[in-house]
Amino acid sequence: MRCTKRSREMTTCTGLCYMCLVIVASWGSLECSHYTEPLVATKDGDIIVGGIFPVHESVNFNDNYDGRPSERTCTRYSEARLLQALMLVEAVESINRSPLLGNLTLGYRIVDSCSDVTTAVAVTQRFLYDSVCPQEVWKRDGWYNSRPTSPSRPVNVVIGGYHSEISIAVARQLSIHQIPQISYGSTAGILSDKSRFPAFMRTVPEDNYQAQAIVDILEDHGWNWVGLVTTDGDYGRYAAQRFQYHAKKKGICIAFTEVLPDILDDTDQKRVIGEIIQNIENDTRIRVIVSFAKPDHMMYIFQNLTLNAKGRIWIASDNWATSERSVEDLTLSDIGVVFGVNLKSGNTSNFEKYLEGLDPDPDAHQNNTMLQWFLLRDGKGKGMVQPELGETLKKSIYPYAAFSVGLAVRAIASAVAKLCANRDCRGGKGFAPWELKSALRKGTFEYESNGTQYKFNNRGDLETGYDVTLWKQNGGQVYMNDIVAGYRINTCKLYFVNDGNMKIYKVVGNMTSECSASCDPGSIKVIPKDKQVCCFECTACPPNYFCNDTNAVKCLPCEDSQWSEEGSTMCLDKSVVFFSWKEDFAIVLLSFAVLGVIITLVVLVLFLAQWSTPVVKASVGPFSLLLLLSLLGTFTSTVLFVGRPNDLQCQARQVLFGISFTLCVSCILVKSFKILLAFQIDPSVRLILDKLFQPYLIIAACVAVQVAICTVWLIMSPPKYSEEYKEGGVILLQCDESSFLFFGLMLAYIGLLSLIGFAIAFKGRKLPYCYNEAKYITFGLLIYLICFVLFGPIYAHAPPGKFLPAVEMIVILFSAYGILGALFLPKCYTMCFKKECNTKEAFRQNVRNYACRTSLEPPSISLTDSSDLEEQSRGSLKGSSSQTSLVPRESFDGVSTFYEVTPVLGISTTHLSPDSPAPTKPEEPRFLMPANRKKKALVRRATTD
Repeated sequence: MRCTKRSREMTTCTGLCYMCLVIVASWGSLECSHYTEPLVATKDGDIIVGGIFPVHESVNFNDNYDGRPSERTCTRYSEARLLQALMLVEAVESINRSPLLGNLTLGYRIVDSCSDVTTAVAVTQRFLYDSVCPQEVWKRDGWYNSRPTSPSRPVNVVIGGYHSEISIAVARQLSIHQIPQISYGSTAGILSDKSRFPAFMRTVPEDNYQAQAIVDILEDHGWNWVGLVTTDGDYGRYAAQRFQYHAKKKGICIAFTEVLPDILDDTDQKRVIGEIIQNIENDTRIRVIVSFAKPDHMMYIFQNLTLNAKGRIWIASDNWATSERSVEDLTLSDIGVVFGVNLKSGNTSNFEKYLEGLDPDPDAHQNNTMLQWFLLRDGKGKGMVQPELGETLKKSIYPYAAFSVGLAVRAIASAVAKLCANRDCRGGKGFAPWELKSALRKGTFEYESNGTQYKFNNRGDLETGYDVTLWKQNGGQVYMNDIVAGYRINTCKLYFVNDGNMKIYKVVGNMTSECSASCDPGSIKVIPKDKQVCCFECTACPPNYFCNDTNAVKCLPCEDSQWSEEGSTMCLDKSVVFFSWKEDFAIVLLSFAVLGVIITLVVLVLFLAQWSTPVVKASVGPFSLLLLLSLLGTFTSTVLFVGRPNDLQCQARQVLFGISFTLCVSCILVKSFKILLAFQIDPSVRLILDKLFQPYLIIAACVAVQVAICTVWLIMSPPKYSEEYKEGGVILLQCDESSFLFFGLMLAYIGLLSLIGFAIAFKGRKLPYCYNEAKYITFGLLIYLICFVLFGPIYAHAPPGKFLPAVEMIVILFSAYGILGALFLPKCYTMCFKKECNTKEAFRQNVRNYACRTSLEPPSISLTDSSDLEEQSRGSLKGSSSQTSLVPRESFDGVSTFYEVTPVLGISTTHLSPDSPAPTKPEEPRFLMPANRKKKALVRRATTD
């Protein structure tokens, strides 16, 4: 056990000695670069806090190129950076006055990095001497005399640096020994990588959030065409890359990107800054430039701005947002408008009180050469009273720095208090550096007891947010700390404070920075090929599309029930159009339909009243009743063509018309054939057709075929209600026949029946006047056939519209009126106004006259009573050949029809005139139609009750 323990101690000592040798060697190499001793501020305590602050903002570097050590001199002393170092002093003293640490005290060793990486590395080496190589090791190995002067306590934790490049270099050294480092201003994203910088923490967010905040500012003002300037380095490259990433996501385009070298000589300065100025001048659309450059570089740019490049809006990163160096002796009229994105600020009242209590005597600050040098510079401390010193220094306070430095000191104090609660930590002993690092990462702490709890996240960052400042001219000085807005990291939202939006509007007004003018609502952005998304053309939305946003990329379609014109910002409800009851044309057609129904009913009543008269019987009364009822259905079907359509209505209107008009045409067909059968068919053929002629069965069969067609139509592809969306914001409600095959088949079948009826009626057009329905049937069917022929092409080629149903109505009404007028009006006229013609005697005389016209020799006709005719008919044809016999041809519904045949041979003298010559040769009797081939026999039709 003892050997093992002793072995471990020897190994540890050997490792420490080797590490100290490396550090001393490094220190020696750094000593080869001659530079002035950095300014320091020291205070002894149990826990020593190291501080690295850029009190000087630059270093003059002179390389001799002859092997001699290079000379580095810190230049450009900054009062604002001095105050940042004093913030650490004030925060430590505030902690020591509080009971937080009990009997422990904090000390500090603050050094000036001169804003230079090499200088920062050198001062970091001094911290490591005390932390890694205690006096015992130096003495044991004979290196004590080479050890530089140092405080009696080791550095336990380091606060700083401010610039990311310096923090990266320092963190690489401190992470080797797990000495915790807390930066109050380094925001480079690379520092969040714990695999590379395990001991690094910071009280500020990383630059990714700063880039988001800047992008939100641009988006809030609609600035999408901007320039980008940055300095080459870890901070500049990372910040620019994150800004480009977030800008692209928000549709913000970068017109140009200029990267300035970290160190500018005269040649580079003239060339690079000249390019920046030229880019600004060449594109007048660029009104906003975002810059992550160093303060010195911005100073050079502002000093070289030409007249055409002035007046732009500059958005400053935290790298130069509060740097007076970037302005020098310029005013905002020489620069333009500047927005600064700064780290979150806090209450500075305690620090201001500290400044007011400072002693202006330089000799009172022997342990703080930073403040001493300020008081001695140009004799500022001579004759200055205490309040005057405080007021002078308060003008250079960076509020964000007071907050960040105060958070760092508060975090250290809280971690030490928890770590040393159960152990003795006096003299800086009692814990290792990595233990303090772990306590810092895990613990929570408050800032000035304001109740807000803070904690480092898993990347070692504090997500405190940002302040957005607006530079303003205050006499001859530029004031950089006027906070107008803030950015919350947890919500990623920009918010305004202190009427910041009004202040911003007063300065920038409606200034735009766009590659292309915004596309107004109603048009969309179309990006030409090889162009950035911000350089677009505006194209109006097509009809039936809309967009109501500015700079929209897509037109949205209107709903089916809405419409829009080209370039619309909204959709309008379409007007529903159909053949309405309120249409004047519909009212006219419906009036005719109603009139047709009334006339049909009047005719029907008249026929029933005159049922026993010869006119009704001659027109075959039962058929006439069926015909009138079918016309009622036809007229009624037209009503279904008007009004808002629905599926039932669409199906009913065609079926009702098809069946009712088929019944109408079937009745006409049977009547035509019956008349022809009675008068003009050869008797031998007539006898055969008499047996086959069954009128009701024929009508039923004709209608049944149409019913079958309509039934199959309704089952397979029924007519249905449809909406057709037409241009001009119109929804046409109409009936879709669905199948033009069945629709055409229905009409074609009616046409076929009409054509057959027309042919039969045309053949019998020369019958006796009182029986001559044929010519009226011919006329009525001719009207329908003409309408049918015209309707086909008109309906097929007519564009869909609300008046298309009117075309069908007109055809139906014309056809119905044609049949009604042709078949029934003459009969009604006879029954009402020529009653003398509506008698049996008149009908017999008409038949007699017809027989005389169609015979070779006018016979002497004797009329007999219907009872005699029936008696003679029952005697058949067995009597003498010289006598006339009546043969019954048909009897139905009380109507008896007889044909009186006079043989050619053996004619009775009572039937012939005295002058008639006697026949010379007897012939067998023949049955001939009266109108055929100069008939030798007289056919006479008598109608009896």
